[in-house]
Amino acid sequence: MSLSPITLSKHLAQQQAVVSTVTHELSLLIGHIAVGGKIISRELSDAALGGELGLTGKTNVQGEAVQKLDKLANDVFVQTLDGQGSIVKAVVSEEMEKPWEVGGSTGDRAESRYVLFLDPLDGSSNLDANLTVGSIFSIHLWPSRSHHDLSVELLKRGADQIAAGYMLYGPSTLLVYTCGAGVYQFTLDRRIGEFVLSGSRLQMPSRGKVYGANDGNYAKWPREVQRFVDYLRDNDGTSGRSYATRYSGCLVADVHRFLTSGGVYLYPGEKNKPEGKLRLMYEAAPLGFLMEQAGGLATTGMERIGQIVPTAVHQRVPLIIGSREEVTMAEAFIQGTR
Repeated sequence: MSLSPITLSKHLAQQQAVVSTVTHELSLLIGHIAVGGKIISRELSDAALGGELGLTGKTNVQGEAVQKLDKLANDVFVQTLDGQGSIVKAVVSEEMEKPWEVGGSTGDRAESRYVLFLDPLDGSSNLDANLTVGSIFSIHLWPSRSHHDLSVELLKRGADQIAAGYMLYGPSTLLVYTCGAGVYQFTLDRRIGEFVLSGSRLQMPSRGKVYGANDGNYAKWPREVQRFVDYLRDNDGTSGRSYATRYSGCLVADVHRFLTSGGVYLYPGEKNKPEGKLRLMYEAAPLGFLMEQAGGLATTGMERIGQIVPTAVHQRVPLIIGSREEVTMAEAFIQGTR
C-alpha cells in the first residue's frame, strides 16, 4: 500500500481543477454512490449468514423475479441519497417503476443539478452460487425543459451523460468511472475504508481473442448474429482465428473483462424479441459511454448506443460492446456488408 494513496475523494478534488464538468456537487454525488457500494460490498459478504439469499417472491417493473439482495441494494442507494435533494433531483432504478424524486421540498429540488440512473445489483442470479455481481450508474444533468411527466423529462441520449461507471463486487471491490475525460479504476482498501486509485486513463486493446454471449440463446438469434458468432468460433487453420468464450451471467463482470483484456460482449435481440433484454439508460448507455472513453465501442448492430434517443426510462436495447475491431466487425455482419 502506498504511504499516500490517492483516494476517490482526493482524485475527484484534483479533477475539479482540470475537468469543467466535474463540479463539487458531482464529486459529492459520486462519493455518495461509492458509499452505497461499500455498504453493498459488506452486505454481500455476510448475505448467506443473514438469510439474504434467494427470491423475495415479487417481480420488478421488468417482470423479473426479485432477489432479496436486489431489493436490499436498491434500498441502500435510496437511503444513502435520501436527504441529498440539493445534489440529485431524481433517481431512476431498475427496481422502481417510477423515478424517485429526492428531497422533500420544491426548494430543495429546484437547487439540485443531477439525475441518477441505477442498476443497483447487476447479475443477481449469480448470488446463490457465490459468483460476481455489480452495480451500474449513470449521471445526467437535470433537464432545463419542463414537462408534466417526469419520466419524459429524463429521456436523454447516452452521449449526454455527465458521468457513468460501475462497481464490481468480486475478490476485491472495484469502482470504475468516467466523467468524459478518461476512465479511472479504484479498489476498495478495507484497511482504511476508502476506494484507492488503482488505474488511470485505462485503454482497452483494439482487438481481443475472447467473446462473451449467452450461447444457450443461439437458436433465437437473428441469422446475421449467428453468422458473426460462427465466424468468431471458426478456426480457419491459416490465421489461427478462433475466439475463446467467457460468459459469467453478470454484465459488469463481462464488460470489465473486455475493458482490461479486449474482446466483445453481445446480448443481441432475438427473432421474437428484437428489442433485446438489457436496459438502455442504466445498463447499455453508461457502459457504452465508459467503454468509448477507453477506446472501445458500443452498438445495437445498427446504431451506436450513445446516439439512441430513449422513448422510455426502462427501454430495452440489443447490445454489442467491446474492442473497436470486433464491434465494427459485428456491425458489418448485422448490416449485411460482410
